[in-house]
Amino acid sequence: MNGIVSAVNKRNLLTFLNIEHCGVDAMNTPCETTDLLVFSHLRWDFVFQRPQHLLSRHAKHRRVFYFEEPVFGMTELPRLHLRETSENVLVVIPYLPTNIEPSKMEAALTDLVDELIYEEELIDYSVWYYTPMALGFTRHLQPSAVIFDCMDELSLFKGAPQSLIDMEAELMRKADVVFTGGHSLYEAKKHNHHNIHPFPSSIDFNHFSQARQKLVEPDDQINIPHPRIGFYGVIDERFDIDLLMRMAELKPEYQFVIVGPVVKIDPRTLPRRANIHYLGKKDYHALPLYLAGWDCAMMPFALNDATKFISPTKTPEFLAAGKPVVSTSIKDVVNPYGHHRLVHIADKPEDFISCIEKAMEERKHPEWLDRVDHNLSQNSWDITFEKMAALEKLVNRARPGIERPQFIQPASVNVSGVV
Repeated sequence: MNGIVSAVNKRNLLTFLNIEHCGVDAMNTPCETTDLLVFSHLRWDFVFQRPQHLLSRHAKHRRVFYFEEPVFGMTELPRLHLRETSENVLVVIPYLPTNIEPSKMEAALTDLVDELIYEEELIDYSVWYYTPMALGFTRHLQPSAVIFDCMDELSLFKGAPQSLIDMEAELMRKADVVFTGGHSLYEAKKHNHHNIHPFPSSIDFNHFSQARQKLVEPDDQINIPHPRIGFYGVIDERFDIDLLMRMAELKPEYQFVIVGPVVKIDPRTLPRRANIHYLGKKDYHALPLYLAGWDCAMMPFALNDATKFISPTKTPEFLAAGKPVVSTSIKDVVNPYGHHRLVHIADKPEDFISCIEKAMEERKHPEWLDRVDHNLSQNSWDITFEKMAALEKLVNRARPGIERPQFIQPASVNVSGVV
């Protein structure tokens, strides 16, 4: 058997997904031969996370166009720039004039999408949404399937537009299949769609398990004393800076290593102490080098609207690195990782410090790592990708013999080549 899910037993996969009753042979519908047009609120080069893991796997079997939010300036007329990543994903960057009127922005983006479809001869394609806001310039499309990967509750994030809730409701009506970024988000949205499935954060085990070995210490971490308590990820309104400050005060001998970009908050509000070290954004491939030098990993998330439904990808990544983990009581961390005694849970600074001490002691016992590995063996981005691909195949509405739309290139649009 060939195709996207060739590594998975067909009967077991269909049974696992509970989709045999549909009467469709999911493995033999040709979605891997269709192109994939993705609309995202995240830059491809920002942080390597869920979209990058999934879409880089899709790109092994089909053309993937990753349409980012517009960049303003550096152009007098609306234009597109395409570049190919090392993962074979075609990143599509729309450039709009700085002075473009808001009322004309959606029309310009609509023209750019149509131009992309015309120039790249997108005849049979699926559309994959990460942001409902893209509906404003994509409603007219006629794809073979519409997929909504609802990885976060975007309406609760800082700066979210008021229209996002209405746009998401519209996308729910339009989508053929919906994925959620975790179980708590699934529970909140399961009544909004007839074909919705939870897909919590997965793991690239081979990549992060490198941190269990003795690796070359990065220059900006090598001189930081031990014990090191580390975090990597986006530092924004979801990060509890007060908790970090209080822990640093309680344990001046602990060194708190923070890796990642600061966004949507003023960097001047971050706590500054001699035992807090901000190392900035790092490449995905460098993360095991930093993890290898930590004594414990932490996830000091604030408990607020923005974290209500998150399923942190870093949870299984820290565990794959062989690091004990302490987290605040995020629902999708408490269940399953807290319930399975893989992650310590604490919210108060004193309790968090106590759990760090227990976690570092627990790490000395091989039984803990055995439980970690057993749990992670059931989880991988490859498995998640294969399950999603099977579900897309079931809803794929490809119409044989469909003619390519004859778009007329707008005079205000130009497309620069792939680099």
